[in-house]
Amino acid sequence: MFQLSDRAFKKLLIALAIYLTSLFAANTLGLKIMPFIFGSHLSVAVFSFPIVFLMTDVIGELYGKRVAKFFVLAGFISTALFISYSLISLAMPWSADGEWVRVGYNQVFGISARIAVASLVAFLIAEFQDVFAFFFFRAKLGTKLFWLRSILSNLWSQFLDTVIFMVVAFAGVYETSTLISIIISWWLYKVAMGALYTPLSYLGLKLLREKEEEKVSQ
Repeated sequence: MFQLSDRAFKKLLIALAIYLTSLFAANTLGLKIMPFIFGSHLSVAVFSFPIVFLMTDVIGELYGKRVAKFFVLAGFISTALFISYSLISLAMPWSADGEWVRVGYNQVFGISARIAVASLVAFLIAEFQDVFAFFFFRAKLGTKLFWLRSILSNLWSQFLDTVIFMVVAFAGVYETSTLISIIISWWLYKVAMGALYTPLSYLGLKLLREKEEEKVSQ
């Protein structure tokens, strides 16, 4: 166990808020796709979802594996709860005065059970794997080269997240060759964005680190 100062505790709560907001943004705003290079498409989730994985690396670096796993658990519970609220809201009858937004609302929040399960399973497995991989590389490389440890762990965890989500959600919907193409392109996009966001990780480390180093249990 370890103790945090009031200032450090507030910083940790802000970090959790950023983590959950980025996760919710990816799961909702990510429905929009935009044109990308060579006629491909890219979900706008690539702007927010890499923050989720980078945040667990930053938290793990400063507060240890136990707190990083807590962030993952909080994200899983929040996502499951959000989906539950969405399904309940969709099941409720519409008032006549709200009919003008009915079609759009149902299209945006009408997440099928299969996609909901895919999102939850992929998130839980990939994020826990990200924590495990980050500390594996930390044990091998030491406490230096945070950027390298973060990128290496994200390479594997983002691959897992993409593969699990796409297979669970769309196996049988798309042909295998098409599914593989989508998996590879989206994985590379997310990894590239994660690498571009690496300077933000160092900013997070600087803002969250206490002036006097605190001992944390891992």
